[in-house]
Amino acid sequence: MKKYKPTTPSMRSRRITDKSHLSQKGPTKKLIRILKKTTGRDHGTISVRHRGGGNMRKYRMIDFKRFGKLNIEATVTTLEYDPYRSANIALLTYQDGDRLYIIAPHELKVGDSVICAETAKIKIGNALPLKSIPVGIGIHNLELNLGQGGIIVRSAGQQAKVLAKDAGMVQIKLPSGEVRLVSELCYATIGQVSNIEHNQRVLGKAGAVRWIRRRPQVRGTAMSAGDHPHGGGEGRTGTGRVPRTVYGKPAYGVRTRKPHKMSDKFIVKTKRQK
Repeated sequence: MKKYKPTTPSMRSRRITDKSHLSQKGPTKKLIRILKKTTGRDHGTISVRHRGGGNMRKYRMIDFKRFGKLNIEATVTTLEYDPYRSANIALLTYQDGDRLYIIAPHELKVGDSVICAETAKIKIGNALPLKSIPVGIGIHNLELNLGQGGIIVRSAGQQAKVLAKDAGMVQIKLPSGEVRLVSELCYATIGQVSNIEHNQRVLGKAGAVRWIRRRPQVRGTAMSAGDHPHGGGEGRTGTGRVPRTVYGKPAYGVRTRKPHKMSDKFIVKTKRQK
């Protein structure tokens, strides 16, 4: 973690992840896109609160489908910062000349060789089908459906674990504690996602929150009765027996996940089961 001299009250507590090992050059121009800023509005009306402003940023096109370069070895050219995600990214240069970004695993270094293949070595950064990954190995960038590309376990410091294999399916323990069945033909990348200290950062000041496109939030209990279900009353009042969102729906610990027939049948153990 990077600490600052206490030149101001905010800098005294500010802690951010150290980026000294990342490339100081800009992103590869062919692999970036400019996304339109919505600022949380729909035709001028605020539809998502507490969004807007912030620094300009460019979206890096990430290759979540590693099997598109099957059996082609690549070299890690740079490790870079990505403003759109908590993890760092790595620029790969393939032997056929193509350059693509991937989610950078922890302990991956510039100059390392990685490959996506069914018979690849169990090495950090290599991508293999689940049937080729031994039990107990940590993985990330995991597919749930064949050919879909990695869609889960992509945040900083996250990793899943292979628990067991049976009848063409593989039991995967996700970071939440949920155990789920996934086809043995789906691909995953070996290792833990980089930037493992991301959850320890302390922004330190309100301005740093505005930089990442977050606007101020006001407590519901500090509002008037017409603006929030928690508002109104004489003096300081609580949220009531059933706390509500600004839209009147139950909040604070209420489960919002709806049953999904196509997905629930693959859940062996939920994250709440011990």
